[in-house]
Amino acid sequence: MVAAILTLFVVLYVASDPTTHAGTFYGNAIADWLGVLVFVMATKYFFEIGSGESRTPSSRVHIRVGRFLIRHSLTIVLATTGFGWAVAFAHSEVNSKAGAVVGNILSDWTQVLGLVVITKYARERGSKEGH
Repeated sequence: MVAAILTLFVVLYVASDPTTHAGTFYGNAIADWLGVLVFVMATKYFFEIGSGESRTPSSRVHIRVGRFLIRHSLTIVLATTGFGWAVAFAHSEVNSKAGAVVGNILSDWTQVLGLVVITKYARERGSKEGH
């Protein structure tokens, strides 16, 4: 369902004028819904030790490097792909339609990565995850 909503906003954005409120909205919506899709898919398929929302890694993985990569795969994937978005943004025309969307995606990527890091290390007193 999230992918369908994202696709709808991409179609609307391509057909829109980026200088209008609607065009700007569609561009921002692409970045926001892509962030939601990444968050949903990433927490389903990757692991992050310390995150209550993350899956538990298999107990059969015994190699230290492998264990580290598995326990932090979500952060690694987000950081690596975020670097890719940063490179794309650096090489895009800032005032272009695509440059604006890539900038918004990069912004959302950093937000998602920040949320992952916060859920790993920040503890709220009194919450069930705060121990």
